[in-house]
This record gives sequence, C-alpha cells and structure tokens, in this order.
Amino acid sequence: MTPERTGLRSPDVLLDAAVPGAAPARRGKVRDIFEIGGDRLLIVATDRISAYDAVLPNGVPDKGRLLTQISVFWFHHLASVTPHHLLSAEVRDFPEPFRSRPDLFAGRSMLVRKTTPFPVECVVRGFLAGSAWREYRQTGEIAGEPLPRGLREGERFETPLFTPATKEESGHDRNISFDEMAEILGGRTAETLRERSLAIFRAAAAHAAGRGLLLVDTKFEFGSRGGEVLLIDEVCTPDSSRYWEAGSERRTSFDKQFVRDWLDASGWDRESPPPVLPPEVVEQTRALYLHAYRRITGREELA
Repeated sequence: MTPERTGLRSPDVLLDAAVPGAAPARRGKVRDIFEIGGDRLLIVATDRISAYDAVLPNGVPDKGRLLTQISVFWFHHLASVTPHHLLSAEVRDFPEPFRSRPDLFAGRSMLVRKTTPFPVECVVRGFLAGSAWREYRQTGEIAGEPLPRGLREGERFETPLFTPATKEESGHDRNISFDEMAEILGGRTAETLRERSLAIFRAAAAHAAGRGLLLVDTKFEFGSRGGEVLLIDEVCTPDSSRYWEAGSERRTSFDKQFVRDWLDASGWDRESPPPVLPPEVVEQTRALYLHAYRRITGREELA
C-alpha cells in the first residue's frame, strides 16, 4: 500500500528546541534533552533527520510530533507489560519556560523520570531482515547464536530473537552475544532485560498485527531508577523499528529507508557534509511517518 498524501498542516520545521532560559543538557541526532530539577527530564523530539550517522541539513515537518505521539501511545499500551519512565506528554504539566511555549513543545515532548540507562540496546527480531540478514549470510549466526542453514531473507523466525548491541558514542552500534551482554551488565540484569524485551515485542507485535502490520524488528532501551527497571527513550517508532505491510509481497518499510535510498542514489560519499533533501523526498518521508502513525495508533490527526 502506498502511504497516502496528507492534508495535515505542516508547520515550520523545528531543528533546535532551545529557548531563552533553558538550553539542552544533551543533544542527540533527533532529540534535545533538558534537565528538569534533580529527577526529571524533558525529552523534545525535533524534526531533525539522520542517516548513516549524519544529521541532514533540513528536517521533516511534523517528524518529532509523530515520533513522540507514537511513543506515548506505546508507553500507555504497554503499561501492563512493563513500567516506564513517562510522566506526562501534556504541555500544561511542564515547568516554565516550556509550559509557555506550546507552539514549540506541545505534541513533541515527554516529561519523564530520570534513570541510569543501561549501556546496551535490546534488539528483538521477528524476521530475518536488515543487518541480521547480512550477518547470517556471512557467518550463519546472529549475535553469536548459530541459526539453521538455508533460511531466506524476510523469513519469520519461529520465535523472536533477542540480539543485543552496544551503544556507541560514534559510528555504528556493535552486535554482541548474550554472554557479552551478561559480562557488561551482570547475568541477572541481562536476563531481566531479555525477558522484558521479548514480552514487550510480543505484545507490540500482536497489536501491530491487529492493525495489518508486521513488526519486523525493533530496539528497546531501559534504565534503572531506585532498583526498578524502566522502559525509556522511544518505543516501536519508525526510527527504532521496521514495519512491513501484512499480506504484501512488497516489503515497504515505514521509516527513513526512503531517505537512505535517495542518499545512496545521490552519490554522497558519507564522509563529506550530507546533501540537502529535495522537497519531494521530504514530503514522501513525512507521508511514510504519518502513515505509520495512523496505522499504529488508529488516529487520523496529530494531537
């Protein structure tokens, strides 16, 4: 199915969430994070878009709002499966100066509990795709676990695979085995994160299936607060997950693969500053994110 063109209003692209009196404590490729007191954070999803570890010069209208509202949906939907760090996504609950700027922060921001993040990404795969397919072709394994011979690209696993990865400050994250994860975190914590990740994936995949989507793979992040393990960051968004249309042989991903494909065709060498995305690529990328939002949440309009 081709994602529909949208009539939703497209405001100016927000590339920088800083306001007078408040500067981000940390700035990621997409999110600006503000310290709110001693135990809370405000996570603001901008409209920046990255690919191949580079932030592109122009953003995608509504992208931050779409990502945030998909995550908020999942935090609420999965609350019976796992505790999480979300406190509120309502701008009226934010402290100043954020509360007075709903034009900037409404719909794209989450007030969350501050945690100590675990230095491992918890990746769960339901299908043999992406980097897992490349690794399997080269080694016959995924994350140090041997798989049966003769598997085909796009094949569904009998049971979802847990394939952790390191969090790298620069460059690509590195897939690791569960034993390596246990060495980093300790065996009990590693087992808790694996069990929690698989339970969340199963619940999310069941919901996606009810919406006509296949949750192919996704990554979760967790943090510790007072000895409790909380789901943090983003959840099952098009930036952290791969979705396919159920019942379709055409494996269209509702994510920024469209941008990667354009960059590949542009001749960019991935070393020099990235090129500006043309308007038609920006529009199509926005349409893909919006399509994912509508399918996942069942809502037509952004909050």
